[in-house]
Amino acid sequence: MKREDINQLFELLKGHKVYIQTHNFPDPDAIGSAYGLQQLLKYHGIESCLCYVGNIERISLQSMIKMLPIQFASQDEIMNMNSNDYVVTVDGQKHNTNLTDLPGDEVACIDHHPTVFECNYKYKDVRIVGSCSTLITQYFIETKTPMSEDVATALLYGLQIDTDNLTRGVTPVDIDVFPYLYSRANHQKIFYINKSSMELSDLKAYGAAIENIHLYESIGFACIPFDCPEALIAMVADFILDLQEINFCIIYSYRTTGIKFSIRSGEPEVLDAGAISYDALSSLNGNGGGHATMAGGFLSYNELKQTGASKDHWDGIIEEAFLNYLKKKDNI
Repeated sequence: MKREDINQLFELLKGHKVYIQTHNFPDPDAIGSAYGLQQLLKYHGIESCLCYVGNIERISLQSMIKMLPIQFASQDEIMNMNSNDYVVTVDGQKHNTNLTDLPGDEVACIDHHPTVFECNYKYKDVRIVGSCSTLITQYFIETKTPMSEDVATALLYGLQIDTDNLTRGVTPVDIDVFPYLYSRANHQKIFYINKSSMELSDLKAYGAAIENIHLYESIGFACIPFDCPEALIAMVADFILDLQEINFCIIYSYRTTGIKFSIRSGEPEVLDAGAISYDALSSLNGNGGGHATMAGGFLSYNELKQTGASKDHWDGIIEEAFLNYLKKKDNI
């Protein structure tokens, strides 16, 4: 996996006002890798501001930010950003639907997801590994930059969550950096962050998914008929995939302006979650994509209304879109 020298990024950013932007509604890997990059740049004489669009929805993420501590600015708190400012996107790429275009100039990208829309960055490191935190850890190791306990804790937590404790989408690179982080992290802090990963109100989403699950061979669909946080939808998807009868699942929640999807594959060599979500949702003018094992997507209500179907039939249209693609590929 060839990439540019990280020192080129240092040279690019020097003398500029720098923002590090995660994907919208950041998760532990996005937060950890952004924070790690910020501290790496700071050691090499480059100050930066962490920013995001959306909300920090989960109590566990709020605990992570408070405990380490991490200074994170929401879109409303960076009103002074202009087109001359440099933006480094982390755990997300420009033009993706889950990364809002801010006024700054996206000069660099560090991400571990497949590229959907090509973009001419001045610095680019996009490699398919288990977590973006893995890539940031490599930079510390290669440049011999000292890593604080808080940075190691953030990066290790991001790596663990995105790979489901090294059981999902893991590559040799992830395995290589794990001992480095493990030996430097504060495991007591990770314990407390993890302990607050679920709330009593979350049980409603799990209950709704269980009540509404539909099976087609080993393909599972589950609708959460109310608005719930993106991270929670992903947790429910992981839970449903653990069922013995299911090798592939599509979980979706009816949110304010449209339907948010979380897709999981237990057989990524046969059922590529990223490719399937992209093609199935594109057929409805929605957006999808991600890794072979895990992906996400969004479909606006306006697009569903264009089908002419009543709201009572939207679930059927969604299921048909995915099943038509799967049958076309002879997957079921």
